[in-house]
Amino acid sequence: MPAAHIRPARRPVVAIITDRIELHHHVAYAALDGYVRAVASAAGALPLLLPACPEALDSEALTEAVDGILLTGSPSNVAAERYGAAPLPATTRQDPARDATVLPLLPRLIAAGMPLLGICRGFQELNVVYGGTLERAVHAQPGRLDHREGDHARPIAQWYEDRHAIQVVPGGRLEALAPDHSCLVNSLHHQGIERLGDGLRVEATAPDGLVEAVSVDAAPQFTLAVQWHPEMRVDDSALSRRIFAAFGEACAQRARARAGN
Repeated sequence: MPAAHIRPARRPVVAIITDRIELHHHVAYAALDGYVRAVASAAGALPLLLPACPEALDSEALTEAVDGILLTGSPSNVAAERYGAAPLPATTRQDPARDATVLPLLPRLIAAGMPLLGICRGFQELNVVYGGTLERAVHAQPGRLDHREGDHARPIAQWYEDRHAIQVVPGGRLEALAPDHSCLVNSLHHQGIERLGDGLRVEATAPDGLVEAVSVDAAPQFTLAVQWHPEMRVDDSALSRRIFAAFGEACAQRARARAGN
């Protein structure tokens, strides 16, 4: 009797949200190479760039087509009107197209069981989706560290060097990836969580008390968002590799379940 045909497992597909930019006087969509490399190498998934174009996307079709979503960091900020605050200064870089794409899409994807990894702006987007607010200038607040990346004239690799410790909260998703409860991370942001969104669980804090990682408390699937940038440290940081590996495995599990394996 011939052996039963066994279909090889495919790589899970991860949608990476892009920024809307201008390129050669045209509207374009872009994501930095670090996210693509980390998804491909550390998560073992197929990276697929997702345009920040709400009219082009269908949440049901997206749920059927991909196995996870990565919300990237960005030089842009979530519009303050999205969380009920006064508008940001006109000089602040914003991305209304990304806001209009991500914020309505996230609740549907999470409800559908989609694994999610949020980084920097993506971390802040998740907080806003759940009704939280953002502090627009963390460094200006009494008792806070300066979490900004510093001198832009330095080599890029130096931007992503470890800057401060985080304290991992016991009993959460991050604890399994950082069992010693204390790790060093980089820091490249000026905004941060002011009020935590309802339904989010704090996973880690900085020495000044600022929230550095959250998860969706009621979601059974992998949902983790961090304020730092693990995508640029997968080559030399065990924690960064573990975060992307855990995300990739969650996406692979979803891919197998959808394929009936």
